[in-house]
Formats: sequence, structure tokens, C-alpha cells
Amino acid sequence: MDTIHTSEKFPEELKNFTPTLKVGSPGRINLIGEHTDYNNGFVMPTAIDKKIFFEFSENNTNSTCRVYSATYEAYLEFDSNNFSKSDKAWENYILGVVSEIQKKDKKIKGFDCILKSELSTGAGISSSAALECGFASGLNTLFQLDLSKIEIAQLSQKAEHNFVGNNCGIMDQFASVLSKKDHIILLDCESLQANYIPADFKNCKLLLLNTNVSHSLADSEYNTRRKECESAVSILKNTHPEINSLRDVTFEMLENEKNKLKGKSYQRSLYVLRENDRVQKATEAIKAGKLTEFGNLMYGSHEGLQYDYEVSCKELDFLVEFSKDKSYIYGSRMMGGGFGGCTINLIEADKIEEYTKEAAKAYFEEFQIKLDAIAVTPSAGTEIEYL
Repeated sequence: MDTIHTSEKFPEELKNFTPTLKVGSPGRINLIGEHTDYNNGFVMPTAIDKKIFFEFSENNTNSTCRVYSATYEAYLEFDSNNFSKSDKAWENYILGVVSEIQKKDKKIKGFDCILKSELSTGAGISSSAALECGFASGLNTLFQLDLSKIEIAQLSQKAEHNFVGNNCGIMDQFASVLSKKDHIILLDCESLQANYIPADFKNCKLLLLNTNVSHSLADSEYNTRRKECESAVSILKNTHPEINSLRDVTFEMLENEKNKLKGKSYQRSLYVLRENDRVQKATEAIKAGKLTEFGNLMYGSHEGLQYDYEVSCKELDFLVEFSKDKSYIYGSRMMGGGFGGCTINLIEADKIEEYTKEAAKAYFEEFQIKLDAIAVTPSAGTEIEYL
């Protein structure tokens, strides 16, 4: 059976669908540490209380796989023994997961799956990782594949690399699967060591402001930034053979070799080193309850992303700048890959409604685009329930 695509109607094959398993797979935020994960650096993510929900059941076939997205009214049916990449992006996240499971010599049979999402695509809250990880977790439980949580995160990352073509780091998948409720993660992306820090923001909450723009540069520039960092590592390795990633580079090394680096590799590398430093300082600030200090590091992160890494955009910059004279906002920065998506703001909880209205009004006057606000809470990773 070839891969089959239908759309805009509920498939007849699923009209008698009776799920035996339910999976809740969360999106994620990253408080600080952007574009550092694929450079083996430090990040500070956590899952959020907004999810993709999956329902699964076996369908008594050897290899017929049926997946329906109730959110987008899109249907995918394929033979697990005979499929290839699709020209539809969302399908490749599904197909990629099945492909990576098979590479581990794990066996699955035919199944049915219906999914529904609370996550906005393009908002920078990693709906893609939630899709991959939730789908992989469901198949793992349904067919008793005995994959660990870290294996699920890693194979989901590989699915994105090999089927989607996005050479992402591990942060999104790790946070989606392995987060703990009411905690944030200090994740070392080289060792995958995770320290869970209580998310004690006192009288503040985390507020996402979605620009509702997604500039076409995002995917291509993401991979370009990765290549620029890899180029720097390759050159620095000539005189420092112990270097394997920017994680191993010191400020002194970078300055001494600055003139050897090509294009904007120095600028990108300097950002990564500074951002890793900010993440470490942010960890201590949160532990000590120094929210003003933490907020200043958020602003510093945005400035680096805006001017050194050059992945921001005018809409994100406008919202960050708009927040700066508000005494009840401690910090703000762009979040995610860049060129659109959300800003993340540390704001006093009782000011959220007032500020959201004020920011939305100013944003619409500037860009004629509606602003969406999402208050989020640090939450647990992927959760599974038998029905």
C-alpha cells in the first residue's frame, strides 16, 4: 500500500474508533538559552500546561497505520512496511517517528490514532516536538517497545533531522518528555544531565505574547546559523584539537582566533558563549529569588539574539522594547528559533490583563496584526493514561 492522503473529512475507516490509550504531550517554553542546544550548551526549558492529545488503538492489521488530526482535519494512512517522505510537513513528523522506531529493530503493527492540539504552530512553543514525542510515547506504550524516556526524546529529534530536515538540538524533545511539574530544567545539552529547579517566581507568572508572524527566513536561517557555528569550530580545532563544539571554546580562544573566522562565525560564536554564561547566571538568580537580576539576563539574551545572532524580527523587537518601561515586567525576550513566534515575559500576575490589552493595542497600531497572549505554567512532561 502506498502512502495515502485525504483531507477535510473524517475518514470512514475511523468511524468505529475506540481508543485504548490516551497521551498528553506538552509544548515547551525556554526561559533562557536560545540556539545553544545544538552547540552542546546550556538551556533552561520546561513543559507547559498546553498539549497535543492523542488517542490510540491497535486495528488488527499487520501494518496499516491511520492518523487523523481533528485540529486540522487532515488524514494520513500508510503501510509501516512501505512508506517514504511526504510533501506535507506534519506527516513527516509522524512518518519520521515510525522510521526511527524501526531503526531500533522495534516492531509495531497496525494502529489507529486521532490527535487534537491546543498548541499554536509557529509560536515557538515547539508543537513539532510535542507531536513527535507524544506520538512516539503512544506507540511505545501501545506496542510495549520498552523505550526509555530519553530514548523517546532522542529518536524524536532524529525523526526531525532525517524526515523533516530541521537539524534541531535536543532541548525541545527533552523538555516535552522529561519535564517535572512546577520545575524548570537546567539542561546540559552535551551530557544530557538535567537539574530540576523549583519554578518559584513569587508574585510573577510567565506570559507569552504571540506575534502571529512567521517569516519565511526561519527554517533556512536556522540551518545557516548552525553551519556558521560549525565553521567556527572547524577552524578553531586546527589550533585547539580538543575542541568538538562551541561548548569547549573559551572567550580567550575565540578572541585569539578571531581573525581566522569566516563571515559572521565570530559574531555567532560570541553570542553562544555569552548566552551559556547568561544561563549559568540565570540559574543562580532564580535559586536566590533575584527576579530583577534574572529579568536583566532575559533582556541581555534578546539583545544578543537581535544583534549578534540576528534571528529576531521587528515584531519581536517591538514587543521587547515595549515592555522595558513597565516596572511590573522583570524581563522579556524572543523565544524559539526566531523570525516570529512569541516573546516570553516575566510579569507580575495581577498586571497580566492590563498589560496584555495595552500591548495588543500598541502592536496592532504598529503592525495591523492581532496579538495573542498565553499565560503558561511549568508542567509535567508526556503523560499516558489507559482507557
